[in-house]
Amino acid sequence: MSATKTMRPQPRPLLGDAGAKRSAALILEVLAGLRTPSEASAALGVTTMRYYVLERRALEGMVQGLQPRPKGKRRRPEDALQEAGRENVRLERERGRLQALVRAAQRTMGLPPVPSREKTKGDTRRRRRPQVRAVKAMALLQTPVPEASQAQAPETPETGQ
Repeated sequence: MSATKTMRPQPRPLLGDAGAKRSAALILEVLAGLRTPSEASAALGVTTMRYYVLERRALEGMVQGLQPRPKGKRRRPEDALQEAGRENVRLERERGRLQALVRAAQRTMGLPPVPSREKTKGDTRRRRRPQVRAVKAMALLQTPVPEASQAQAPETPETGQ
């Protein structure tokens, strides 16, 4: 025998909480024939129907975990977002270049420039002046109301606008 002994690599511990590991062990015992489904469901504290649901989920997870993975680098959403931003910048530059080419061609052919879409002075409408209702309501609340006028008929709303 040699002085150095070849050591087998130790298996990595499985991730998950203790309850999930216990459920997985019991399901594997049933599948291996060491326990019956009713014994496993009693050990888990669930009904037999619930045990079968857990077993089905465990098998589906196993099959999904054993699916072949795609080769190569995986695409992340952040990478796709950066790529879309780069594409946007490229397209904006190309648009500007093409607009400059169109303007040069129009000047060469003697065509008048395309009118801009900016509003002229005649197109503007007068904006409606906003009412400051909060200030008016505060003034109404702060003014003292004489006791005699409260007993009279209700006030008519003002129509001056």
